[in-house]
Amino acid sequence: MRAGGKLALSRALSRLEAEEGSAALAALLDLAVATGAGHALGLTGPPGVGKSTLTNALIRSFRAAGETVGVLAVDPSSRLTGGALLGDRTRLATDPEDQGIFVRSMAARDRLGGLSDHAIAAIALMRAARQQVIVESVGIGQSEADVAFAVDTLVLCIQPGSGDSLQFMKAGVMELPDIIVVTKADMGAAAARAKSDVEGALSLSRLSASGWKVPVLTVSAVEDTGTGELMQAIAAHRAWLASSGQGAGRRARQQTDWVSDYVLTRYGRAGASRIDVAGELAAAGGPFAAMARIRADLDRRLGLL
Repeated sequence: MRAGGKLALSRALSRLEAEEGSAALAALLDLAVATGAGHALGLTGPPGVGKSTLTNALIRSFRAAGETVGVLAVDPSSRLTGGALLGDRTRLATDPEDQGIFVRSMAARDRLGGLSDHAIAAIALMRAARQQVIVESVGIGQSEADVAFAVDTLVLCIQPGSGDSLQFMKAGVMELPDIIVVTKADMGAAAARAKSDVEGALSLSRLSASGWKVPVLTVSAVEDTGTGELMQAIAAHRAWLASSGQGAGRRARQQTDWVSDYVLTRYGRAGASRIDVAGELAAAGGPFAAMARIRADLDRRLGLL
């Protein structure tokens, strides 16, 4: 995938549905997990906050720094077809000839967490093939915890004058982000007030036990300001993840979460109660092989074959 450019990565992503549950696909995905040196950045926040505009700015900045970029844009799904309703190209302005940029849309398919069925596997593949991976979630507002358990750095976007900080604090969302961005900073006093509200909400909601202090930044697409500071914050968080050991621990926890969520979604609590996730992970050697083992075992035990 690394050497084959956009076409190779596109073909690998197409296998997620065509070969779902196969041993060969599980082996590919676990290899991607084991070798994925790319950094996954999640952008979350309510609709209209400007996530796509911010994604465009980050793509330009990463490419200017010579880094390859993969973008997974999780869109609302069509009730008729189940496919992505908006599609990536309606919101992201990228050069189709640039082999260093790869964009893929996936439908949310009623997953309230903001990630679609195959998004976790897609992130694993992109981490292995690209230096920077941006995951832009569907943005349904208060139920986007899934994104936090799939990326290395989570950026929460908040719009001035929307009351988002209070709503997010009530919903527990303020516990999740590594960086918070107040968009539309050109709104002046409203943006400054939103930044102050967020900082106040953070001081009330948590004191990070990990040692990372969540920065609150302002960004304006109109004035083209703040992107540099955001890039610095992303780089600082990535460096902190490496130096503190939190990065390896986060990815290990993510693998456990992926398998647990897979079992609970597919088989419910009755199925989950029959499975030792940690034991299956250790025996299989990777999360996707563990899912395949569990699927074969529970399908047989529950008479689903």
